[in-house]
Amino acid sequence: SATASLSPAAAAAANDVSTISSLDELQVDENNRVSSHYILYPEGCNYYPSQAFVPSLFKAHAVKGAAQDVLFSDLPPESSIENCPAVCVERGVQQHLAGAVLPHRYYTPEQKAAGRLRNQDYEMWFGNACSKVEVCLLNYYDRENPLVVYWLKTDGSRVYQFDLSWGEQSTVCINSYIGHMFEVTTKNSDETLGKVPVEFNLILPFGESPPSDHTHSRNFTREIQTSLRHEWIRQDRIKRTFSPLGFAKGRLPDDVFASLSALYYNNQNNICLEEWGGKGVFVNWWETEVAFLQIPWRIKELHQERLKDMVSAWSGVEVEETVMYGFRQYQEGARLLTHVDRHTTHAVSLIVNIAQGGLEEPWPVEVYDHGGRLHEVVMEPGDVVYYESAKNLHGRNRPLKGKNGYYVNLFTHYRPVAEGDNWWSNMDAIPRSPPVVEAKGDCHLDLKLQKLEEQLGHVQCDDKRLGANVSPEMAKAYNANDLMAWWQYTSPDNEQ
Repeated sequence: SATASLSPAAAAAANDVSTISSLDELQVDENNRVSSHYILYPEGCNYYPSQAFVPSLFKAHAVKGAAQDVLFSDLPPESSIENCPAVCVERGVQQHLAGAVLPHRYYTPEQKAAGRLRNQDYEMWFGNACSKVEVCLLNYYDRENPLVVYWLKTDGSRVYQFDLSWGEQSTVCINSYIGHMFEVTTKNSDETLGKVPVEFNLILPFGESPPSDHTHSRNFTREIQTSLRHEWIRQDRIKRTFSPLGFAKGRLPDDVFASLSALYYNNQNNICLEEWGGKGVFVNWWETEVAFLQIPWRIKELHQERLKDMVSAWSGVEVEETVMYGFRQYQEGARLLTHVDRHTTHAVSLIVNIAQGGLEEPWPVEVYDHGGRLHEVVMEPGDVVYYESAKNLHGRNRPLKGKNGYYVNLFTHYRPVAEGDNWWSNMDAIPRSPPVVEAKGDCHLDLKLQKLEEQLGHVQCDDKRLGANVSPEMAKAYNANDLMAWWQYTSPDNEQ
């Protein structure tokens, strides 16, 4: 029969498919996140589950009405509803974004397949787009000896995969499939540390991550002063500009945000302390924990291309990706020292807010424009800030407030294509819009606005080129001493 090659559970699932008319009918957890992977297709199309379909982790529905319109109304003409497209929705996406799906997760046949729709093209699409995931494992269990990772067959027998050395830089990411199982053991005693079921893109540490860095015999005030002097010299070296102010606020496409948000949500309990050994004092890791969750390589490549197009459009030049970093999770008391980024690779960049919660007041990103004026930009999850990160000083000197507050960002960096490490010295490249160095008139803040959340975004300037995010303090930096003064002014020690 047509279901003979399927497992009994998958064959049963083939005959147990209901029809939904709204994506609100998808099952969600207590946080309104989709609680299963879904394969969805128009009513009247009778797909069998793929060989890779795991009934305990995937659900299938035919869709009609509003659900069909949301998912399939924007398909290209050659992939009509009559040709029976399909889409997979990943576990962990926010319910209101369930219809925002990355393009590769669509199956769009150009002509209707004969008979019950379970063919080779569909199988290949389902395996690559819906079932294939990445598994990233970290060893914080044993510094001296690697851990050993095995893949478990369905009969429980082990197949050796790799040794896993200690630390973040030794993280290993491999391709796997939803429903697979791994086992991690010690090298010497073969003690099982855990069995790892693959249910989504997974980042999983073993053991407890160490403190970010040592604090013994360190004068952090002196280190901060030295760092700010150095950052002032670094930003002053870069003369090339790309935009009027050096930054702008924007928004991620819904499908990109849905995917990145789900990745963080599914792995939020696996986050580690960020390693800061030898990296300086740009985050106050000695006062509050700073956590980190690595992004798997294939997912980086998938999203870098989309984000690159956004940055090219904003900067007015074609760019190439250099680095994607994150997720970094800040917690109560976190502060980010004013700085610029690596000049060879970080010409134009994005800050992406992935998640936040428990904040007592907004935690704005601070950017100094081309005239040295301070701006403070409030972000919500899914917002981005474009910025010229090697030139425009930026930070978050105000402490994050909230007893259980958290704030999760992704950082991604680019430079002009084919210009290499010396892009910054190419002064023949004329920016699409000249930098706003001198502004006309003054800026004003209504004195009735007393709270920070009321003030942010409400400074009114005579020169409209300055935009809506001038700092309520209307501060300007002329030298490194001004940066240090801002760090001291925003210190929690100064609060009444």
